[in-house]
Amino acid sequence: MKRVIPVFSRVSSLQFAEVVPPGERPRLRAEIFIVLGLSLGLSAVYSIIQIIDLSTRSVPLSQQSTSLNTAQSSRQVFDFLYQVVGILGDLVPVALVAYLLWRVARPHLGALGIDGRRPLADSGWGVALALVIGIPGILVYILGRQLGLTVNVVASGGDTYWWSIPVLLLSAARSGLQEEVIMIGYLYYRLNQLGWGRWKIIVFSALIRGSYHLYQGWGAFVGNLAMGIFFGWLYTRYGRLLPFVIAHFVIDAAIFVGYPWAAATFLSGL
Repeated sequence: MKRVIPVFSRVSSLQFAEVVPPGERPRLRAEIFIVLGLSLGLSAVYSIIQIIDLSTRSVPLSQQSTSLNTAQSSRQVFDFLYQVVGILGDLVPVALVAYLLWRVARPHLGALGIDGRRPLADSGWGVALALVIGIPGILVYILGRQLGLTVNVVASGGDTYWWSIPVLLLSAARSGLQEEVIMIGYLYYRLNQLGWGRWKIIVFSALIRGSYHLYQGWGAFVGNLAMGIFFGWLYTRYGRLLPFVIAHFVIDAAIFVGYPWAAATFLSGL
């Protein structure tokens, strides 16, 4: 058999996950349900309800809009505090899954491919993945707008202050950590312990990823479903999570910070 040398890591993290005995599986399923219910699973439920709401209105999807990173207060200091506390609150489930896997994935989350052993390689692959995913993602968004399947997404809807860009970058880091650590690192590990197969895990996680983006329209669902499948295939093949966290951060940072210019340049006619 031909020996394949992985790009991200030499050992897939899923090799560390041993299938648990049948008697322990109800507790593990309950844990997964709680983690998803406290984080992106609940977001998926809200988004499903929202897309039904948006799709049944008299106004077409293409004429509706949604805003990200909106102002939380008309007073600058409180807007800043609300934004930062909200971001930190969204990272609590990430801390929870790190704690839940602490005794399992040694050293800590190192078995999932989150460590500082290869900063340059991880960063390089993260940026490369951002380009591979980001450019088609923009095209999917534009196509969805043209077909009337995607709402107008305002990626930065708040006022501009001296701290706006740092907070937007912090928001991008939150998205990268929350989505990749929970939806790939944690969920893949736990579902593998339940005995799920590789592609069943990949498709299930990707469907959730697409679902919690439904508030942006059907185009966002398709784009994020494809992203989830692609990321999942790479992760189960090479077993290193940090490049995906970096890629997600780069994509969202470019959208959040560069959106006003991009919208004026490319999307003004949509």
